[in-house]
This record gives sequence, structure tokens and C-alpha cells, in this order.
Amino acid sequence: MKTKWHSFALTLSAIFGFSLLTSPPRLAAQSTGRVEFVALVAPTGGQPEPVRQMTFYLLRKSVEDIRNEAAQLSTESDLDHFIDGLSLSPELKSWMHKHHSVRLSGEEFTKSLTPEDIVGIPEYFKAYMAHNLAFRAGFPEPKFKEKDKASNPEKYNQQMEQYTEAARKFIAAMPDTVRGMDLELIDVNPSAKWEAIDRRQRQGVDARTFQMAEQRYLAARCNTDLDGHGSFSGVAPGRYWIGMLGAEATSGDVHIHWDYPVTVRPGETASIELSNLNAERPTASAQNSIN
Repeated sequence: MKTKWHSFALTLSAIFGFSLLTSPPRLAAQSTGRVEFVALVAPTGGQPEPVRQMTFYLLRKSVEDIRNEAAQLSTESDLDHFIDGLSLSPELKSWMHKHHSVRLSGEEFTKSLTPEDIVGIPEYFKAYMAHNLAFRAGFPEPKFKEKDKASNPEKYNQQMEQYTEAARKFIAAMPDTVRGMDLELIDVNPSAKWEAIDRRQRQGVDARTFQMAEQRYLAARCNTDLDGHGSFSGVAPGRYWIGMLGAEATSGDVHIHWDYPVTVRPGETASIELSNLNAERPTASAQNSIN
């Protein structure tokens, strides 16, 4: 009898032991999920094409939020601080602060100038007068004299105001005379210097964003195949983002990337189609060259 019960106990132990060995992998598979996706990009007016052999990342935080975090940790040069350090008139600096811009060139810039801006900002008025040096028919002549500035300031100020008002009215009536005056501002235009500073800052933020994504928020990565398909397996349940880091999908004139949210559930496969419609900031190459 003892032998019979002893054999039965050994059999139960063996079954129980085997179940312990085989159950954890099965439970683990049931507790994780999978993401399958296809990435397609379409040129303007064209058919979608697969995004082939490009690296996609499954991240625990969106690329945009990671970039914002990286920007907060970076030492950035403030535009207002940059403007304050320029050797320009207080009036021009005030205009730059107001418009939050240091670009003094291009048709968009000249169109934005008002007659009040031109007569009230020394650099602008000097550029306007130099640009129209040979075409001043009808432009008001100043009556004030520098000697009156000290000896008769009341007369000087009155005549200066009259001249300024007459110049403002002339410019308002002749807007074409403003076109092209930005060519006279090349020597005082600080936009190239600021763009170089801003470019270095953005490159630094890009590098920090990639580093933080890799070290803190990376759940998985994969490369798409020739049909634009990719997958992430064995993913713990939760909310993720399918993103691209330092790369764009291109087709013709279109350059796009993704930062697309996806929810992973236990034992389920999430199927995603990435396209122009759910991409981040789709732009045409022509627009990129302008910006």
C-alpha cells in the first residue's frame, strides 16, 4: 500500500514540476503583445510607396515630448538676449523685439514695414533714402537745420516733426519705393549670425533627443523590409509611440516622419498603417528650401 501511494505521490510531483517548467513561457507570451505596421509615403499627386529598410523605434514617450525634454536640458541662446547685444539703434532693437525677428531681407520683410517703421527707425530710413537716391521726385525736402537743434530747439523739433510727417505720407502714397530697400541693409542684417547660432542649438537638441530616446525610452527597434513592413514582438502592455529619429521618409517632393501613438494589449497584435495622413508635419521640399 505504501508503495502504491508513494508512486502516486511521485507522479503528482512530476506533473506539478513539469507544469512549473512549461507554464511561465506560456504565461509570458500571453502577458505581452505585438505591433505590426506598414509605412507608406506618397509624393504630391502620386501613389503611395513603401518605406524600405528604414529604422523605426518603439518608444515609451513621444519623440516630440523627448525633444521638449532635451530642449529644457540644453543651454539655449535667447533671441531677445541676442538682440540686446547687437550694435544697432534702440528703435531697431525695439522693432526686432516686437516682431521677434532679426531678418531684415526679403519681400516678406519689406512688405511688413509700415511708413511709421521706415521714418522712425534710423537704419530703415537711411536704407530707404539710399535706395531711392535717384528717384526722389516729390519727396519732401527738410527745412530743419542742425544749428537750430541747440540754438532754437523748439523750431528744430517742429520742423523735424513736419518733415517726418510729410515723409510718412509720401511713403504711404508710394509703397513701391519701399521694394528693394532691404539691399541697403546687408551690412546691418544680423540674421545670418543668428541662424548659425540657432542651427548649432537645434543640432545639439537633436543629438540629445536621440541619446535620451535610446537610453531612457526605447522599448524596441526594427528595420522595415522591401515592402515597408515592420514589427515589434514581446512588448509589455502599455502606451507607446512608433517614431523615427534623425531620418525622414521621402518620395518625390514629400519628406515626412512619424511619431504615432499605439496601445499594446496582452496577447494581442496591434496593426498600424503609417502614411502621409498620420505623419508629423508633412512638407514639400520646395517649402523646406524657403523655410
